[in-house]
Amino acid sequence: MDAGRTAGDVTPSAGAPAGPSGGGVFGGVEVEARELGVRGGHGWVYRHVSLHAAPGTLTVVTGEAGSGRTSLLLTLAGRMKPTEGTLTVGGLATPHRIRQIAALGLFTEVNPFDDALTVREHLQERLRPHGFLWRRRHPDAARSALARAGLDPDELPHGDRTLTRELTRDQAVRLGVALALLDQPGLLLVDDADTGIPACRRHELWDILRGLADQGLTVVAACTDAEEATGAATTLLPLPVPAPPPPPPPPVAADDIGVARGDEAEEGERR
Repeated sequence: MDAGRTAGDVTPSAGAPAGPSGGGVFGGVEVEARELGVRGGHGWVYRHVSLHAAPGTLTVVTGEAGSGRTSLLLTLAGRMKPTEGTLTVGGLATPHRIRQIAALGLFTEVNPFDDALTVREHLQERLRPHGFLWRRRHPDAARSALARAGLDPDELPHGDRTLTRELTRDQAVRLGVALALLDQPGLLLVDDADTGIPACRRHELWDILRGLADQGLTVVAACTDAEEATGAATTLLPLPVPAPPPPPPPPVAADDIGVARGDEAEEGERR
């Protein structure tokens, strides 16, 4: 890790690291979160989370299952409204506006691939909203996004005609990154960066995310193994598993209620 990185900061209120370090290919945005929390039907999903991510940085959110990693990333992307705290992304504060500048990689439960479509078809679908003229001016946009995500179509079983259900987990994560880059985001969010991926490939993926940050993008990724991410991360943000809500008081039987009321009445007569 170089001197400009602060991966040793392991408090849930991780401070802002140094600014971008490179070519500025991407227009990253600043993320400022203070005391964020999301409460669900069974208690707090996560709480008291603060972070400051500058353009050109890679923030790695770590924690065990149930710590709220995915929910935090969805909150930062404007896909989940916080119950408490404040959030600005690129100076924007409403979820609708944040969604316009933040892009999700592959979130299995949120934006899964259509298994009946090929890699090429997913790329075409993502490019379509840009319009015909934009696509003509950027004929290599899909190839460039794949290259930056470290996914070589020539290494796939059937090239870019490979169905997404044939991809390994590592290839699927990289395709998710490539698709997100086609949205030209200021903030990229990648979930489960170390799940189901062999160790050597995990190191490559962290290098890819670090490279995107070095080119100016603001990147926030989630994983379980903080040690593997240390060499690439600008900042590590560990999430503790929230304490479960206190159990409800035991029910009181009707007979007990009657006895209690009788005792109260008797006590009142004595007074």
